[in-house]
Order: sequence, then structure tokens, then C-alpha cells
Amino acid sequence: MTGTPSVGPMLGLVLGALTVAAVVLVRAGGLGLGRDVATAAVRAVVQLSAVSLLIAGVLRSGALTGCFIAGMLTIAAFTAARRIRRGTVRTIRDSLRPAGWTVLAIASGVVPSLVLLLATGLVPARPIAVLPIAGILIGGAMTATAITGRRGLDDLWQRRGEYEGGLALGLTRRDAALEVCRPAAVLALVPVLDQTRTVGLVTLPGAFVGVLLGGADPVQAGAAQLLVLIALLAVESASALLTLELVATGRFGDPRPPH
Repeated sequence: MTGTPSVGPMLGLVLGALTVAAVVLVRAGGLGLGRDVATAAVRAVVQLSAVSLLIAGVLRSGALTGCFIAGMLTIAAFTAARRIRRGTVRTIRDSLRPAGWTVLAIASGVVPSLVLLLATGLVPARPIAVLPIAGILIGGAMTATAITGRRGLDDLWQRRGEYEGGLALGLTRRDAALEVCRPAAVLALVPVLDQTRTVGLVTLPGAFVGVLLGGADPVQAGAAQLLVLIALLAVESASALLTLELVATGRFGDPRPPH
């Protein structure tokens, strides 16, 4: 299709060059993320290659599409749980309890929004339409959950004196924790807020470009992107706030020093 990259040796060379550049830059900057960047790039290639081959079969069935979305939600929950409890989660078993809470936080935003979009007919109840929208919403909720949870626990550790001061003043553990870690939810919502504020001025996001490449006119593409962005605002707000509540009530355990 016109406007899409050709699959071939040149694509591999460019992807490899960009990966090497990213690794060199983070190492030169002393960020200690060289291996993480390289691993993420390789995983992206392997995972998207596999999904690209799998997706054609999945999209032929509503049941398979539902199972695929459930799998996406599960992986998102475990990913967020590992981020939140980094340094204390080393095995799948370690992450079961926090993942139970992160799946709740992610689903709290995704499920109502997706139901609304389907019930109103704005998103057709067809696998080829539901799957990408669900993936976008789950990805946004996962990020908001992970950032809120991780930053909230870090704040509780780093500002322990303020937390204990709140307790001394008579605040409950939950209220004292919220006073300290509420900025974590604000931080988690910054990316989606900035993306929404600058859409069309700084970036043309994926939904807009995808609809254009699919043959729709720019007005339809703009409507699709607007629907995705506003849905993401609602989804990430819900997930961040529930995660904040879970952190404040100790559902992710006691805060630990950052590793």
C-alpha cells in the first residue's frame, strides 16, 4: 500500500541502525539502559513479526479476538506489576498478587470506555475495528498504572518523614499516603495530556495516519484520532486514580528504596 514501508533488507538495515544509535546514545549519556534498549528493539521485532502472522487468523473470529485482547490485558498487568514492584518481583509467582491489582486498575479504565464505544456504534463490533482500539487503550492504561504505582511507592519512601508527620497529625494511613503520593498520578497523566494538547500541531498520531493509509478522508481520520485521544484521557485518568488508591491503601506492599 502506498505510504507504508517496504518489507525487505533496507527495512532491516534502517531498524538496525536506529537501534544501534539508541544504544550508543544511552550508553554515552551514562543512563545504563544500553541492554534494555537493545532487548526492547529485538523483542519488538520478534513480537510484531509473530503477531503479524497470527493476527490474520485471530481477526476471522470474534471469540479468538476476545481471547487475544484478554491476553493483551494479562501481559499489560504483569508488565505494570514488575515496574511497580521492581527489585522485589523476580518470578511470575512473585508478581501474581501485584498483577491482580494492576489488572483491576487497567481494566477499570479500559472496559467501560470500550463498552461505551461499542454500544454507541462509534467503533463497529467487528474484530478488525475492536482489536486495535482495545490495544491502544490497554497500552495507555498500562503506562499510567505503572508510572503512578512506581512513582507513588518511591515518593512514600523518599518522603517518609512527611508521611509519618501526617500520621502524627491524626491522618489515617490512607490519607497521609495520598498527601505524599498524589503527584505520582499527575506525572502519569502528563504524556497523554501533552499528546492531546498538541495533536495536529506537533504530531499526527497513529490512529490518524492509519485511517488515512486505509483510504479514508482527512476528516474521518481526524474524528478517529479524536475519539482515541479523548478515550485515552478517560482511561488513563481512571487507571491512575485507582492505582493511586491501591498504593495509598498498601495493596502493593510497603514502599522499598529504589533499586
